[in-house]
Amino acid sequence: MKYRKTKNNNQSVLPFVKWVGGKRQLLNEIEKHIPERFSRYYEPFVGGGAVLFHIQPQNAVINDSNEELVNLYNVIKTTPEELIEDLKKHRNEEKYFYKIRGTDREKEKYLKFSNIERASRIIFLNKTCYNGLFRVNSSGEFNTPFGRYKNPNIINAIKLRAVSSYLSKNNIRILNTDYDKSLLYIRKGAFVYFDPPYDPVSNSSNFTGYTKNGFDRAEQKRLKKVCDRLNDKKVKFLLSNSSTRFIRNLYKDYTILPIKAKRAINSKGNGRGSITEILVKNYA
Repeated sequence: MKYRKTKNNNQSVLPFVKWVGGKRQLLNEIEKHIPERFSRYYEPFVGGGAVLFHIQPQNAVINDSNEELVNLYNVIKTTPEELIEDLKKHRNEEKYFYKIRGTDREKEKYLKFSNIERASRIIFLNKTCYNGLFRVNSSGEFNTPFGRYKNPNIINAIKLRAVSSYLSKNNIRILNTDYDKSLLYIRKGAFVYFDPPYDPVSNSSNFTGYTKNGFDRAEQKRLKKVCDRLNDKKVKFLLSNSSTRFIRNLYKDYTILPIKAKRAINSKGNGRGSITEILVKNYA
C-alpha cells in the first residue's frame, strides 16, 4: 500500500489515554520520515497510539507489554458502548479514586472484574490521577496519586466511538506479548515504528513504570539486535529514543536524526523544558 496522510482520515481518532513519552507533539517530525509505501504497519510499543492514530494504516499489528492497556484497546474495539456506559459510574472524588485504585491489591476480587470494568477503571484512573501518569510498582499495582483536577474529561464518547470504528473496520491486530514476538512473521515491505521506554538522560528521569518489569540497557541492546535483524530482512524501521551517548553509539551504523521535544525530565515543574531526542532509521 502507499501511505499518505489524507483528509479522509478521521480527525476524531486520537489517543484515549495520556501516556508517558507520548508522541503527539512530535507527529509532524515523525511523519516526515514515514515511508511512502509499506505493506503492513507494525508498532511493538504502541502505548497511547499517537502515531498509529495519526497515520491510520488499514493493515497493522500493534503490541504492548502492558496487559491493562491492551485490554483497553480490545474493549474499545469491540464494545465501545458498554465501556461508555460503565464510565458513567465513576466520580472525581479523592476517596473514591483511592478505592478504585486499590482494587488491584485485592487479587481475587480484581480477577472477577469483567474486561469492560477493567478498561473503565484504567480510563478513570488515567483521567483523574496526577499528571495522567500510568505507573505501577514491582507488583504491577497502579500507584500514581490523585490529581485533584476540577473537571477531568472522563467520558469522551466521540473519541471512543471514532477509535472503535477505526480499529474494527480495518485489519488491526492487537497483541500483548514481547515486542520481539510481535514481529515474528514480518516480511520485506513492512514498516516498523519503535517507541520503546527511553534510555534515561538522568537518574531522576529513569521512568520504566509502564509494567512491573521495567526496561534497562540490556533491553536496549536486545532491541538493537532486533533492529539489525529487520535490517537484514530489508524491513524499514524508524525508532525514537533519547539522545544519550549510549543510544547514539548503539545505533551509530544507522541514520540518526536529532529532534527537539518538550519533556518533564524530572518530577519538578522547573525540570520541564526542551530536550534533544533522536530518530533512528535504516532507509534514505
